[in-house]
Amino acid sequence: MGTLGFWRLAQADPEWIAAVDPDGTEHRAGDLLARANRLVHGLRGLGLQPGDGICGLVPNGVDGLVLYLAAMQAGWYYTPVNWHLTGPEIAYIVSDSEAKAFFVHPRYLKEGARGAETIEPHRRFILGEKIDGFRQVSELTDGQPDTAPEGRTAGATMHYTSGTTGKPKGVKRGLNGLDPDDSAELMTFLLGLFGITPGRPNAHLITSPNYHTAVTQFGGTALHMGHTLVYMDKWDAEEMLRVCERYRVTNSHLVPTHFKRLLALPEQTRAKYDLSSLKWMIHAAAPCPVPVKWAMFEWWGDCVYEYYAATEGGGTLATPEGWKTHPGTVGKAWPISELLIVDEQGEPVPTGTAGTIYMKMMGASFEYKGDPDKTAANRLKDYFTVGDIGYLDQDGYLYLCDRKADMIISGGANIYPAEIENELMVHPKVADVAVFGIPDEEWGEQIKAVVEPAPGIEPGPELARELLASLEGRLARMKWPKSVDFIAEMPREPNGKLLKRKLRAPYWEGHDRAI
Repeated sequence: MGTLGFWRLAQADPEWIAAVDPDGTEHRAGDLLARANRLVHGLRGLGLQPGDGICGLVPNGVDGLVLYLAAMQAGWYYTPVNWHLTGPEIAYIVSDSEAKAFFVHPRYLKEGARGAETIEPHRRFILGEKIDGFRQVSELTDGQPDTAPEGRTAGATMHYTSGTTGKPKGVKRGLNGLDPDDSAELMTFLLGLFGITPGRPNAHLITSPNYHTAVTQFGGTALHMGHTLVYMDKWDAEEMLRVCERYRVTNSHLVPTHFKRLLALPEQTRAKYDLSSLKWMIHAAAPCPVPVKWAMFEWWGDCVYEYYAATEGGGTLATPEGWKTHPGTVGKAWPISELLIVDEQGEPVPTGTAGTIYMKMMGASFEYKGDPDKTAANRLKDYFTVGDIGYLDQDGYLYLCDRKADMIISGGANIYPAEIENELMVHPKVADVAVFGIPDEEWGEQIKAVVEPAPGIEPGPELARELLASLEGRLARMKWPKSVDFIAEMPREPNGKLLKRKLRAPYWEGHDRAI
């Protein structure tokens, strides 16, 4: 221990450019360190103790990074709040997390002000001009020393799961009581799995909203390894290529939707940018169609890594060579993780047989804050599941079929929408696609596809026929969608997660779900 961790690195080299805001403003490590230190002194003055929590409703950039760095060295829980939420949803998280301070960026003031109603006025802070009902952050930090606070101890993030079923839950881990830099150095194990090396020159590109677990984990860990964090505000395909060239980006965290949109760029646009710096471009969060991934390898070379994991811990990793020898896999279990595939009765299934995926990670226990029932319901001995279905091959590689909740039961057969989506997604006239079951009197459920056409493509019966015909010989007829509807834009969270329930709901009005 002793060479990594942001606070250590910043003291050793205060001039290092540790972060770049979306507008191109560069921030030296020494300045970020001083800001984080002043914030700790100020919040301690407000009475915060180790184990307390703070919430931030902030866009991608160093304002959120300073909140994170302060909490991580003061033994606090930091909860970044999803900025797409409404006031009452924000209020729920601020209240449920028992936050002792809430920071709001002016960009999200309208809903942020509604969300602040559950916390006392002297604990609400605005990151900007003075405004009624909030204190300015400068009130906390002005006159505070830049020096390291006494009794530093490692904090943790507490992310709220997306809440696809009922209210979102905070995933809370125990604090480890370590020195913050030592704790940060332990975190670098995660990036080490991918072969990522510490030191300069390295730059980590942040493409997705910082309120997602993986974005915080990968970005924070890259920073602790001495990489420069380069933030994007709103993701755009060509802008990403420009930024990669400009800052010689070496690593990033992406989702398959990014790949699809990057590949849709004209050939001359793609060829315009020097991407020779890319070394570890990591993706997760959704299944990636096999042809899309092959196309990324052809363009970017062997720098595309994939993993499967959950906020709750544990996971798999597919290296470029592992994936190429096992196309479609999400990889093998991490050295500190174990996988278990079980049937409906919780009994292990044979190799090659699909079942519910359970995982466990050594030394990583968690609880859903305030919900022991939910914590227990998702467990099997010391394994847990997020409800995904998949199978292991004879080499121990995991393949995902779908989420249990999305499985279609038609005529008694289990049909996995992800398989159908992958086949439709590769069609050049498709920008995005979702497949799910809708009520069918005879079969229980029938298969519906909803398609977002590629730019400039006319939706209609002709396109529907062409898309279905493209499945000939590639997918059994029983898996073909019975009908195709079109949509201008797919409802996705910015991390790439599809909000299927939004699409599905209208079709199920007045019906009881059969499953």
